[in-house]
Amino acid sequence: MERILIVDDEKMLLKSLEDFFSTQGYEVLCAARGDKAVRIALEKAPDLVILDIMLPDASGYDICRTIKAKLPSTRVIMLSAKGEEMDKVLGLEIGADDYMTKPFGVRELLARVRTLARRGGEKPADLARYVMGDVTLDLKSFQVIRAGKAAPLTAMEAKILQYLIARRGEVVSRNKLLDEIWGYDVYPTTRTVDNLVMKLRKKIEKNPDTPRVLLTVYGAGYKFVG
Repeated sequence: MERILIVDDEKMLLKSLEDFFSTQGYEVLCAARGDKAVRIALEKAPDLVILDIMLPDASGYDICRTIKAKLPSTRVIMLSAKGEEMDKVLGLEIGADDYMTKPFGVRELLARVRTLARRGGEKPADLARYVMGDVTLDLKSFQVIRAGKAAPLTAMEAKILQYLIARRGEVVSRNKLLDEIWGYDVYPTTRTVDNLVMKLRKKIEKNPDTPRVLLTVYGAGYKFVG
């Protein structure tokens, strides 16, 4: 785990955590407002978000829901001055991976970050449904639904979408996709990946010739940003 987004409107705490985690070797991003936090998360796809519940413009619960819907593999630790059990339960039920009550020790927070980092190598849970604007990807029933009209997905198309969505914002090489999606015992070529991506774009992009969701990073691979 290398990139952390810290979201808190307490300036001194935000600066303190930024300095601390920077000295521990992490790339640290910061936000004091919910709208900025969501924007940074969707642009930078952090490995972990340390998220205060009480923000001036939004609820940390709503921000957690948004981040988890778009970045299901991103870990979230929620922070709150509230210590009631129901607040913790609600945070965990909406998708947070851990919960800490203020005040807390930075060494304990670091230990929890490292614990979640060890889980980061686990395979993310299969994503069944993903919504982006007027398009819904129903990956369990193998459908793309746009404006109420459904188009079928093949099992392989659904599998590659699940893989790329779980790594939203990351560049994934063609060889990595071949290894992870098709497997080591199958011998397709990188052209196989290109053909599948071309077919997917016709189903999920408004203008397949000018993609805005499933991007090509020339010389590197593909990136999902929907």
